[in-house]
Amino acid sequence: MRMKWTKLLIVAAVLVAAGTAFKIWQARQHVLPDGLIQTNGRLEGDQTLVSSKYPGRLASVKVGEGDMVAAGQVVATLDAAELQARRDAAKAALASAGAQKIRAAAQLAQARRDAARFADLLTRGSVDRVRAEQMQLAAVAAGTVLAQSQEQERQAAATVREVDAMLAEQALKAPVSGVVTSRLRLPGEVVGAGGSILDIVNLDTLYLKVYVPENQIGRVRLGLPARIYTDAFPGTAFEARVSYIASRAEFTPKEVQTPDERVKLVYAVKLNLVANPQHRLTPGLPADAVIRWKDGVQWQKPHW
Repeated sequence: MRMKWTKLLIVAAVLVAAGTAFKIWQARQHVLPDGLIQTNGRLEGDQTLVSSKYPGRLASVKVGEGDMVAAGQVVATLDAAELQARRDAAKAALASAGAQKIRAAAQLAQARRDAARFADLLTRGSVDRVRAEQMQLAAVAAGTVLAQSQEQERQAAATVREVDAMLAEQALKAPVSGVVTSRLRLPGEVVGAGGSILDIVNLDTLYLKVYVPENQIGRVRLGLPARIYTDAFPGTAFEARVSYIASRAEFTPKEVQTPDERVKLVYAVKLNLVANPQHRLTPGLPADAVIRWKDGVQWQKPHW
């Protein structure tokens, strides 16, 4: 009976030792070589808002969340009926001012001819001085009328150009190429001047925002190389560079994984993607990263 218990104790001790060894081995798998720091986060990008320069009613939104857009592409339009009516009125005023200018120019030419003729008659003594001076004054007045009509024409033309510029702004264009992350307004809504309609993220300027533990942040420097890994493309390592290091620590965000649960204070770090081939990576995608702070260390994938 004693032998049986002895065997059981030996078996139990072996199992405990094996379990301990397995835990030690497993823990070592989570440790990268000295010179590499593993971390994780979500891909983000600089947001660009598509906004209306002028107030108006939103007539259409041509794209939705997740759609790819090109810089200069019309993505929404404002109702232009009121502006079109203003343009028609401005064009009519311009045409009227142009016709008035033509008449004023003709009247000035005639007044100058009459003034010259009466001046000649005055030298001959055929008319009195008062009459000749009246003709001179008539020519001056005709010149003033022409100048006024020219100014009216310039103002009318300026109004047409202004309304044309406003009409062009009724077609809202994407300022950058990227993906639509948010549609903020629906057709039929009234938008104020500067009101935002869409949110676009440029897929060529994505970055991974990660958090580095306090005890490792001293090794991180701007410009250090990094590699980003995603479950969506498990066989691809995307090159990146450290572009930002927070100056103050913060408590570990809940969504951030750390190999040491005792880590409480972390520093936010941004890893800018060097390239995003075929725009395969998009904002919001979870990703792991490895930062290399010591030259010559062989790259390894992160182990969680």
